[in-house]
Formats: sequence, structure tokens, C-alpha cells
Amino acid sequence: MSEVRIFPGAPKVVMNDEAKQASVTGAMDIRWMWLALIEADKAAAVGEVPVGCVLVDRDGTQLASGFNLRETCSDPTAHAEIVAIRRAAGARGSWRLDDVTAYVTLEPCPMCAGAMVNARLGRLVYGASDRKAGACNSLFSIGEDTRLNHRFPITGGVLEMECADRLSRFFSSLRTRGNK
Repeated sequence: MSEVRIFPGAPKVVMNDEAKQASVTGAMDIRWMWLALIEADKAAAVGEVPVGCVLVDRDGTQLASGFNLRETCSDPTAHAEIVAIRRAAGARGSWRLDDVTAYVTLEPCPMCAGAMVNARLGRLVYGASDRKAGACNSLFSIGEDTRLNHRFPITGGVLEMECADRLSRFFSSLRTRGNK
């Protein structure tokens, strides 16, 4: 048991080692998800669906980030996750991302979840669930499917309301303008 202060200025709490590690991991997940939300805001600023992704290695170093660019690039595969995975693999000179955590504001679709399996992703953390296309929990469990050659742990719901709010506002704005 030890005393821990999760954030500067926060009161100290007493925790066992397992709880301490979970709290530190949870705090880091929140920190990185905020950065993924900044990427989502970049997407919205250029008229793209506001989804952002940040890839972080086991040492806590950001390897790459990305946001949706489907409309901008006229590329149906230019989802935030694919953009970030390509950048990280290029920066590393390797397609293997087995020590990497992906922070994504929206639950990945089948294409992106499949890319994560193929990249041998270490872990996935996502914000909002996607009832219509989510492939990691909502419709499928691609990252945890024992029939596949690679699986990775998944944590959902990190800053869920903030992530969902950006999507709701974006689509509400489109409906108001009569675009979708």
C-alpha cells in the first residue's frame, strides 16, 4: 500500500499496487484521449467527420497521430486510425506496432480494427462506441476474436461524452445545412 497523487494538486489516496497501476493507466488514457480529441477537432475544421487517433509506444512517446481525411484525399481508407498507423509504421520503418497503444475518439470500424490486427497493435483505447459500424465491441469483437492470429486488449468509453459530443455536433451541423 502506498499514497498516490494522480494529478498535481489532487488529494493523496492510499492504494495497493494493482489499483495504483490501474489509476496511472487510467490517467494516461485520459491524457492521450484529449490529444486524440485535438486531432478530431482538426478533422472537423476541414469538414471531415471528427475522428482523431494518437499512437503511443510503451515508453509514453507519441509515434504518430491522424484524423479523418476521406473527403480531403478522396480516399475511402483515409480514416484517422489508418492515417496514424501508416505514419507510425513509416516512422519506425516497421509494420509491427506490438508495443503501441492506439487512442481513438470513435470505436474503430472493421477496416481499421483489421488494420490494427495486421499491425499487431499492443492495445486499443477508444472514446465513443459506434452502434452502426463499431468492430471492437458494438457489432464485432475483432481485436479479441480468438480465431484471428493476433489479439489486443481493448478499453472503451474513455472521455466518451466528449468524443460523442463532437460527432453529434458535427452531424447536427450537417443536417442543419441540409448536407446529410
